[in-house]
Amino acid sequence: MKKLLIASALLASSTSVFSEEAPAMFSALDFNAPNAQSVKGIRLSVLHGKIDSMTGLDLAVVGMSETNTTKGVNLGIWGAAKVNQSMTGASLGLFNWIPGQTKGLNMGAVNVTGDVKGANLGFVNYSEGDTLFDWAAVSVSNSSTVQLGFVNVTKEIKGVQIGILNCAENGFLRCFPIINFAK
Repeated sequence: MKKLLIASALLASSTSVFSEEAPAMFSALDFNAPNAQSVKGIRLSVLHGKIDSMTGLDLAVVGMSETNTTKGVNLGIWGAAKVNQSMTGASLGLFNWIPGQTKGLNMGAVNVTGDVKGANLGFVNYSEGDTLFDWAAVSVSNSSTVQLGFVNVTKEIKGVQIGILNCAENGFLRCFPIINFAK
């Protein structure tokens, strides 16, 4: 019996030591407890936490939570979220920085994105890619389907811009108040 208990303890400790995935994690200044690169569950980041992939709820209390891929919800409580490659779900915080692809919602004071198949809602939206829907005081994108706000700027509008000032290189006029759409 004693040998069975020792073997079980060794097996349990070896799987946790070599595990690349954790159900819960605390991250601070690039230190992760437990030491894993993937979380399926919940993670709490303070100042700066970085892992490869996150599935579930990622909370950034103060500072930035950074991943390469996220499926779930980034919640920045006085914090920011950075997803380098792909985000599926929702990023809700003061600052959302997702240079890759988003499928879902980015809602923050400032959203800096790549391609967005979903919505950017914020005070400032800046996208270097293609966005489906932007709603902000100021929205700037490379290409967009719909932009609503005070100032909307894009190289290519595929649908409509509605705001105080709307500028699109392919607009029926390059800049026009109230409404602009593709030629």
